[in-house]
This record gives sequence, C-alpha cells and structure tokens, in this order.
Amino acid sequence: MILEYKGTNIFYTDTGKGTAVVLLHGFLESSKIWDSFIPKLSKKNRVICIDLLGHGKTGCLGYIHSMELMAEAVDAVLKHLRIRKSIFIGHSMGGYVALAFAEKKPDNVKGLCLMNSTASADTPEKRKNRERGIQAVKQNHKTFIRIAISNLFTPKNRTIFKNEIEDLVDNCLQTPLQGIVAALEGMKIRDDREVLLHFSPYKKMMIIGKNDPALDYNQLITQTENTEVKIVEFEGGHMSFIENKEELLSSLMHFVEFI
Repeated sequence: MILEYKGTNIFYTDTGKGTAVVLLHGFLESSKIWDSFIPKLSKKNRVICIDLLGHGKTGCLGYIHSMELMAEAVDAVLKHLRIRKSIFIGHSMGGYVALAFAEKKPDNVKGLCLMNSTASADTPEKRKNRERGIQAVKQNHKTFIRIAISNLFTPKNRTIFKNEIEDLVDNCLQTPLQGIVAALEGMKIRDDREVLLHFSPYKKMMIIGKNDPALDYNQLITQTENTEVKIVEFEGGHMSFIENKEELLSSLMHFVEFI
C-alpha cells in the first residue's frame, strides 16, 4: 500500500490483526527482508512493514534523511492506520529509526528490539567511513552495494548463503543513489540514544551477532550493562535475518508474546 506524504510516496504492508508489530529494515534493504517472517508473526499480531525513506518503493525527501525524518515518516503511516501503540523491531538502520521514534513518542512504544543495531552514535572513525562510503557511492553505487552487503556476512556465511546474498543484492540494487547518500548522511549525524536503554519503561531486546563485522561486540555488551535489556546472541554476522533465520524468528516470537 502507498501513503502520500510530503509530496512523496511511502510504501508499507499491513498484515494480520492484534498487537501492532512494526518491522523496520536496514540500510540498502527494503521491507522485503521480512517476507518470510510475516506469516508466523501475523498469526496473532498486526504486522506493519515500511519501506524507509529512499529505500524500496518509498521516495526521497531531500539530500539528508535524518533518523528523525525517517521516524516521522513511520509515524505518518501509523497515524494513517490509526495505530497508537506498537512493538518496534529494527534491523541496523531500522533500529536507529526505531530509537528516534521512541525518543520522540515514548508513549507510543510497547516494546523495542534492536536487531544487529546500536543505541550509540557513530564514532569519529565510523563517520569518516561514512564519508568514504558517500564518495564510493557517487563513483559507482552498484559496486558499492555489492561490496557493502557481502561485507556484512561472516566469511563462512558468504559461501553458505551465496544464493540468498545474491537475491538480497538484487533487491538492494534498486535503491536509488540519492536514497543511499541521504541515508549515509543521516546515520552519520544521528544522536546517541543509549539513555533510552536505561530509562524507558517498555520491554527491550537486543539481537547481537557475535561475529558482526559492522558492530563492536564488546561495545554492545557495555551499553546494555545495568539495564533491563534482554540480550540474544547468535554466532553469525550483521544479517541475522539470513544467517540465523530460524533462531531469530523464534526470539522475535517470544519477545512479542512476552509483551
């Protein structure tokens, strides 16, 4: 389905009835990454999947898609559907967007799952990497996408999930140049939101890949110390929805039922 918002289109799907569960994809991805999760999650819940700004079938809004701007687009969809409270599950960048939403509208959050994501802001080194990424995208965005996606898997899993990675890359190649750059700019300037892990009243869970090439394992553990965040660890890398699919689905089902 399509919602017109600020002169652009936001694509979303709405499946099932019950507690609203909002699934937010990561950088370069689209709501398609959730296709195999929807049938089971929607048996007892209302599952909303949204293409974030500049991704999938959703258009762009300017040259910087801040996490706050993406969260406002998510809010527009939920208002349109007359959903007040939701459980948010965000993969990577989708987690940053979920945090931005939770910071602005805490009363609208029933639960928050950060999946291969972090509540911390970019380090200075990571910001430099984003800058390099922006330059690489402008030179050849298709090569950038192929390398970026492959690098998010553990070396072993690049072989095991070769076909799945090819399908994912084909999907990601549809992301327009402007959408890629706008997201990189937005992630680079995002705020640190670790405070939400400590002082928010809703249930929280963090899915961690022990061998995630994009996130520092020890840093993730440190940011959850002295919090009530439930931690689930997998052996894979950054792409749990492929590398640890069955265990991930089970963990998400338990999280949603627990709430």
